Formats: sequence, structure tokens, C-alpha cells
Amino acid sequence: MEKNIIVTDGVGKGTTELAAFDAALFDAGIANHNLIHLSSIVPVGFTPVVKKADLNYADGFGDKMYVVMAQKRETRKDHQAWVGLGWVVAEDTSKGGLFVEHCGENEEEVLPLINKSLTSMAAYRRESYGPIQHKIVGIVCEEEPVCALVVAVYAIERW
Repeated sequence: MEKNIIVTDGVGKGTTELAAFDAALFDAGIANHNLIHLSSIVPVGFTPVVKKADLNYADGFGDKMYVVMAQKRETRKDHQAWVGLGWVVAEDTSKGGLFVEHCGENEEEVLPLINKSLTSMAAYRRESYGPIQHKIVGIVCEEEPVCALVVAVYAIERW
């Protein structure tokens, strides 16, 4: 049975870096969960799907949410926060895949990092992988602190 890993993104601004992070989580649709960070392996039978999450008001306020996340916060006026997740899935469906997370000051910095990392990581593994896919998002700091994030949501679990 195939399961989806939802790849969602958000940007936010706030009076503090933490408030900007929370606003970005809200924009991504996952604000009211406790995030548990995972390393960057896609389990067998899972497929990453880019889709805005709609889980801010789902049942289970405070539930555990298993994620791979790229985030960047910025406080300097006229500077940018850009982040991205990239992934590959094995061509053999009995194998899994790989995620990478990168951040930078513009999209032109983030995308090559994603491509280089996944190309390198795939090179020393036995599996053959499909094409590199990615989701990248950014925001400019105008006055208040900002945050950009891309999150791969694997699962939600009650306490």
C-alpha cells in the first residue's frame, strides 16, 4: 500500500524570529503540532507529494508530527531567506528514497546545493533513482523578522 509524504511550504513574518517561524508553520498548515525531526530517508512504499497541508485545525492539537524540514530565519533588512527540500525515489519500488534540505540567500544558491547533494548521495548507493525533484520557497525581510520553510510530513501520531 502506497503512502504519501506531504511536502508543504510556508513563509511568515513576526515580531521575533520565533514568531516568524510559527507564522511560517501556520502558512504551511502544520502549526498546531509537535514536530519530530527525522533524518532524510524516504521509507519503502512512501511517495513525496507537493501539496499545501491543511492541518492547523485538525483534531489532535499538539499531536506528534514526524517531519524532514528545511528552514531559514532572517532578521536583516533587505536580506532573503530561501529554503528547499529535494528528493529522489528509487526506480525499484521495493526500495526507498532520499531527502535533502538546504537553505541560502536566494533560489539560485539553494537549487544547485540540492542537486549536488542528491547526486553525491545517490552515487555511492546501490539503488538507481528517478529524477531529482524539489520544492523551494523564499521571503524578503523588509522590517520584521521572517522565516521560510519547506516540510515533508511523514505521519501524525497521538500521544
